[in-house]
Amino acid sequence: MNSIHDDTCPSFEGTLELIGRRWTGSVLQAADRGARRFSEYRAMIDGISDRLLSQRLKELEAAGLIERTVIPTTPVQVRYQLSPDGQALVDALLPLAQWSMHRSGPRGAGRVPSST
Repeated sequence: MNSIHDDTCPSFEGTLELIGRRWTGSVLQAADRGARRFSEYRAMIDGISDRLLSQRLKELEAAGLIERTVIPTTPVQVRYQLSPDGQALVDALLPLAQWSMHRSGPRGAGRVPSST
């Protein structure tokens, strides 16, 4: 792929929509840092509500980026981890994270280009 304007555009747009949702990046980061149980995700993501965390985990699972495993103990334990596709996405986002950190330096300080 040489451009974001080739035949993969619908897939690309869908991926951007998914990862652009509020808290999705934080959930992916927590998964990449080793979070497994719901409570671990909640502890790693300051400010997220239980409802939103549950929703994002379900969305990422439906997209095949998070794998959910139920361990039949008493009480039942549920664990979440990145799927191979989820890990590939996190790896693909690393250059974007580095670009963002570069832009937030003293000169760029989080500036967004003007549309005028």
